[in-house]
Amino acid sequence: MITGSGFSEIATETRVYTQESMARVKKRGAQVVIGIPRETADQEKRVVLTPEAVSLLVQNGQRVKVETNAGKLAKFSDTDYSEAGASVVFSNREALDADVVLKVEPPTLEEIDFLRQGSCLISALQLGKQNAAFIQGLNQKKITAVAFEHLEDKVGGMPVVRAMSEIAGSTVMLIAAEYLSSANEGKGLVLGGITGVPPTQVVIIGAGTVAEYAARAALGLGATIKIFDNHIYKLRRIKQVLGQQVFTSTIDNYVLGQALKESDVVIGALRAEKGRPKVVVSEEMVAQMMEGSILIDVSIDQGGCIATSEMTSHSDPVYRKHGVIHYCVPNIAARVSRTASYSLSNIFTPILLQMADLGGAEEMIFNYKWFMKGVYTYRGSLTNAHLGRKFQMAHKELQLLLAARY
Repeated sequence: MITGSGFSEIATETRVYTQESMARVKKRGAQVVIGIPRETADQEKRVVLTPEAVSLLVQNGQRVKVETNAGKLAKFSDTDYSEAGASVVFSNREALDADVVLKVEPPTLEEIDFLRQGSCLISALQLGKQNAAFIQGLNQKKITAVAFEHLEDKVGGMPVVRAMSEIAGSTVMLIAAEYLSSANEGKGLVLGGITGVPPTQVVIIGAGTVAEYAARAALGLGATIKIFDNHIYKLRRIKQVLGQQVFTSTIDNYVLGQALKESDVVIGALRAEKGRPKVVVSEEMVAQMMEGSILIDVSIDQGGCIATSEMTSHSDPVYRKHGVIHYCVPNIAARVSRTASYSLSNIFTPILLQMADLGGAEEMIFNYKWFMKGVYTYRGSLTNAHLGRKFQMAHKELQLLLAARY
């Protein structure tokens, strides 16, 4: 060391000052492989991620596999996805072999076999058409399954249910108009009304999002509406958002029965509470309705709220019972597949980005209670109490399973 240069004194002096430290760099989450298989259910035309969403995920370091023609029925081509950075694969098996699989319809038992062991499945549950074998198949592969219908957001809302309900509510009146026409052997009425002719009568059972958007459409066309629900606060809310003094009532058998007798269109839009769907319209009530009336049970995917409802499909959507036309398709939003796909994509893209940032689905569940609400199977265990009762299967509390990780 050179003496007399003064460097030793400077070095000693600087030790007493606060020194700058290197900034901590946040570790990037591990790459998550996301699979988008083509829907195989009858007339299901939606896709969960649009090409724009795929581009954003790829730019953030994720890998997305899209089965060929997965977006075709929503008017998104394979070229759109490949240009967005996705890997277009040519078999269902390849698309399902991913860390996170996004589907609209729940997978078939064959598709469950193709899922990667211990992966995460995000799809609709559609309780009305599930059985114990479906749950057992997921548990054998130790799949963490998240249901669209149960998924909550940060403020306690149900984003997928809300979005699809908005679409279904706006669409049901278009469906009702189709089947009221003489072209479909309906009553030969225009939905709404014209000068000098009494307006059509619409009964809406339920006062949630579907009811709100159905009521808007009906009122806009000039129909007379009656809304029934057992929650007074919901009835108050719907009157407020509609901005009109519409007829509202609690679900009283006599009042509801009278309204059904005079109705041209009935919309069943009651959501199941605590997993238990309520049947509020009996077969006797349906038998007393006018011949040629149209009954649309939007809640059929949860079991339905009308005694005569039986699940149908887009290829064979209606049947008649007691002279009343029944429309009980569970995926009404698939009729407007492009709109619905954009809506789903807007919900799941931020979730996937958060998931990737945390390092996977399990960390997402552990860190966010609002995401945890959607989980119904976890690492080989059923975690939903209602499903356990329905299928007579043992279930475990998810929070206890998560606590056991450490």
